[in-house]
Amino acid sequence: MTSGQGTAPDIRVPVLIVGGGPAGLTAALALSRYGVPHLLVNRHHGTAHTPRAHLLNQRTGEIFRDLGIADRVEARATPGHLMANHVFMSTFAGPEVARIGAYGNGPDRIGEYRAASPSGLCNLPQHLLEPLLVEAVEEACVGQLRFGHEFVSLEQDGHGVTSRITDRRTGRDYTVRSDYLIGADGARSRVLAQLGIALDGATGIARAVTTWFEADLSRYSAHRPALLYMGAVPGSPPADGRVFVSLRPWTEWLHLTFPPPAADVDVDDHEAVRAGIRESIGDPTVDVTIKNVSAWEVNSAVAPRYASGRVFCVGDAVHQNPPTNGLGLNSAVADSFNLCWKLKLALEGLAGPGLLDTYHDERQPVGRQIVDRAFRSMVDLIGIPQALGFTEGQSPEEQWRLLDTLHEDTEEARRRRAALAAATAAIHGQANAHGVELGYRYRTGALVPDGTPEPADERDPELYYRATTWPGARLPHAWLENGRHRCSTLDVTGRGRFTLLTGPGGEPWRDAARDAALDTGVEVAVLPIGAGGGPRDPYGTWAELREVEESGAVLVRPDGHVAWRARDHGHAKELPEVMARVLRQPDPAPRRAAGPGA
Repeated sequence: MTSGQGTAPDIRVPVLIVGGGPAGLTAALALSRYGVPHLLVNRHHGTAHTPRAHLLNQRTGEIFRDLGIADRVEARATPGHLMANHVFMSTFAGPEVARIGAYGNGPDRIGEYRAASPSGLCNLPQHLLEPLLVEAVEEACVGQLRFGHEFVSLEQDGHGVTSRITDRRTGRDYTVRSDYLIGADGARSRVLAQLGIALDGATGIARAVTTWFEADLSRYSAHRPALLYMGAVPGSPPADGRVFVSLRPWTEWLHLTFPPPAADVDVDDHEAVRAGIRESIGDPTVDVTIKNVSAWEVNSAVAPRYASGRVFCVGDAVHQNPPTNGLGLNSAVADSFNLCWKLKLALEGLAGPGLLDTYHDERQPVGRQIVDRAFRSMVDLIGIPQALGFTEGQSPEEQWRLLDTLHEDTEEARRRRAALAAATAAIHGQANAHGVELGYRYRTGALVPDGTPEPADERDPELYYRATTWPGARLPHAWLENGRHRCSTLDVTGRGRFTLLTGPGGEPWRDAARDAALDTGVEVAVLPIGAGGGPRDPYGTWAELREVEESGAVLVRPDGHVAWRARDHGHAKELPEVMARVLRQPDPAPRRAAGPGA
């Protein structure tokens, strides 16, 4: 770029965020909570005007809890119990094929989901979520949001990044000089392209058409509440799934179709779109109001690198996956939450440059996992019509006959029912992937191993979450009691600080935390659970989950992941060195010898 070279930039700011979707706005809110000035630019003139992503899983709920907006989100969202099922059907009005409990609502899973997190899953479409994030960022008065301002290009050096921005209202170009830049500009990210990084994987693996519409379908859905109703309309190709997504029970919906590659799709022909929706409903009398129709391509790709120099990319810029599992938005939020506390410490001069490298080290493997899981979930869906016996070229009459005879007492029907049961069971990898949603562990990064092997998973690690304090894992949730106030272990940690959880007999950890702060410049809050001055563990849950002795300690990072743990207080003197290693301080000069204020 040429603009701004050799001249003073128009704006100087510690962090520039490019993109105002969930990833960018979460980064803005996290930096606001940490007191880091920033500027966010977004090429669009406002927040999302269509629903787009919508499912918020438990980890996202915990992050929003930490950032202080969980109550606002829950007040607007559809609660988890109204997403209790995945329904497989021919049409809404036609025969139901199968049903499974979803998102931890099944009787075999509900206790596990409730025990794992203080937050529940909920459904809040992106066009409703983004204004809540904007509101919270503006209330904080730390950063600035500029909508209708488009990122054009960047150049970086060893001291910062110079970006050229265009005000789309006036056409004026200006430059922004920032210490760091966050690329949250979604699929086809211009920031990622400027870094010379291309996604690895498949793009355009399927065509999709999404219609946002209003219709009262309560008579077909209220008795079997679900987020997703998946149809297989007789006469349609097996790969042309018809998916209804409940946005507002039971009157506001998304309708997804997957037309074959050669099919003509006219998103402006609302009469044809309306007719297709009525066909999928199976009731031509339903009043359907079209709000928006969009065509798009399904991708399954992840960036090999999430960062270059002082530029870091988050969200859809670096991982793009099919909508199955609802992991895209949730992983975008977690990307930003992982990055921002590290940026804060780097800006304060309290972290070595290696700390920022851990963003890629930790999040890129998670991005690969969610992309792979979502792709497999998409493939699994084809198993439902295949189990029914649907094949290419069959007539509607033949496929209706297959549905009508599914429950007959014949060998052929029994074979198809067995195949359907197996195909339906595979869908739990989409609807109840608790381990993927909550149980990912960082195996390298801003952590110090404690010498113990990673806990072995006795059950499917994608379906089932296992609580552990193994370094790199998310801190397990346990309900505590502080006075007469119930709080989670995740409520008494985080909030932009390092926290050391200990218990009776853990007094030496206070001295160790003081020494660590003097050596590294980073405070460590010490919280004795079940001891004087700390919250109680009334159910004994924390004692069961902590995996260290009462006098031991668990060091928790600002993002709620475990950085290190020690079996007992005999390891307390190791804490200053541990903190220096977590922060990647190359040679932390002990400040204790110089005394206070050194």
